[in-house]
Amino acid sequence: MAHDEREKYLIRYAGDFAPFVVDQAEGAWVTTTDGQRILDFTSGQISSTLGHNHPKIVEAIERSLRKVIHLNSWMVNEDVLELGRRLAELLPEPLVRSMLLNVGSETNEVAFRLAKAYTGKFEMVGLTRSYHGLLAGTNSVTFSMGHKGYGPLVPGSFAIPAPYQYRCPIRHCRNACDKLCLDVGFETVDQASVGSLAGMVMEPVLSTGGIIPLPDGYMEAAKQKCEERDMLLIVDEAQTGFGRVGSMFAFEQDGVVPDILTVSKTLGGGVPLGATITSAEIEDRCNDNGFLHLTTHVSDPMPAAAGLAVLDVIQEENLVERAARMGEYLFAQLHKLQEQHEEIGDVRGRGLLVGLELVTDRDTKEPASELGAAVTAECLRLGLSMNIVKGDGSQTNCLRMAPPLSITHEEIDTAIDILDRAITNCKNRLNPRPNFDLPTVD
Repeated sequence: MAHDEREKYLIRYAGDFAPFVVDQAEGAWVTTTDGQRILDFTSGQISSTLGHNHPKIVEAIERSLRKVIHLNSWMVNEDVLELGRRLAELLPEPLVRSMLLNVGSETNEVAFRLAKAYTGKFEMVGLTRSYHGLLAGTNSVTFSMGHKGYGPLVPGSFAIPAPYQYRCPIRHCRNACDKLCLDVGFETVDQASVGSLAGMVMEPVLSTGGIIPLPDGYMEAAKQKCEERDMLLIVDEAQTGFGRVGSMFAFEQDGVVPDILTVSKTLGGGVPLGATITSAEIEDRCNDNGFLHLTTHVSDPMPAAAGLAVLDVIQEENLVERAARMGEYLFAQLHKLQEQHEEIGDVRGRGLLVGLELVTDRDTKEPASELGAAVTAECLRLGLSMNIVKGDGSQTNCLRMAPPLSITHEEIDTAIDILDRAITNCKNRLNPRPNFDLPTVD
């Protein structure tokens, strides 16, 4: 693998680019210009829900290209209207009104603006380890990265400890969260607040922060905290929505309906499409208060056509049920692998959003960051693409798996085999066994 010299004309936005150039992608596989096939366990940027280049998405885009690609922002076409209706049909009451946007950062930015316009307040609360985007407002409550070197954050941005059961942030729980971190977090927020709390935002699974699923009852308890303070609860399902966790939306597993829901990534199936969704009551008041958020590509027809195709395929191919079933199989295989490698300290997640945390010692849980980086690179060399995300502070020892919902048993087996070999190879390189061979005696 080698980098292309034309990379010197690109701005690097997250370190170096991958050491190859992609020629094409199909299903769960990416093919490079030099002919290597790579099993993509990231689903692109966790966006190709149906696999790369699903024929139904291609067909929908081709239809839109022939009819209408882009319109003035206050014009809507049939696909935009229909996608709004379909989303309302999928979601529980009172989530009935959508704004179609492009990426997750923007959907969350709009959610924050709605919360502020509705409540007349401005303070926002997020969880440590969270990722909601890197725009001005979203970056201020993104606590997994992106704060250093860019000046002050938006005033009134607060963090409370993420319910990280494997490593309790307040050194209190052992393997089972009792939500004391939520109580302590809000006590701190209440003391720091100027009395203008507008909303709280959370991911059902904190993905970039280390694949941390919210414990049972946590979202419900957080919703109650918000109601006590006349705040809105915003649930960010950029990575968990539309089947990935084994239900259409992750909040359904938590038994809570958010005041505002944001979706992106998985809605477009690889096309830039997101939505901010709320109730008629909230939208009406915001509109009366002069709510404004305008971009060039709001309510664009072509992405909406792709979104409709995604919803159709999820239903036609029973991908929600498939994600639950294949997620169970993936977890089972990873637990078997954990029995073979002491360095796998924890396997966690929901459905087909799974994390493996690597440690140097299971008792001390010391993060194995060097091993994590090495395993990621070795997997890629062997033909498996995975993300490495943060496990503990700045430590990079958590491997993230998010294959397409159409993944097969055989492809999961291939991924497990590559991961097994990669861990073995890297352990041998980092900790070579001493040579105890006795000298030959003539």
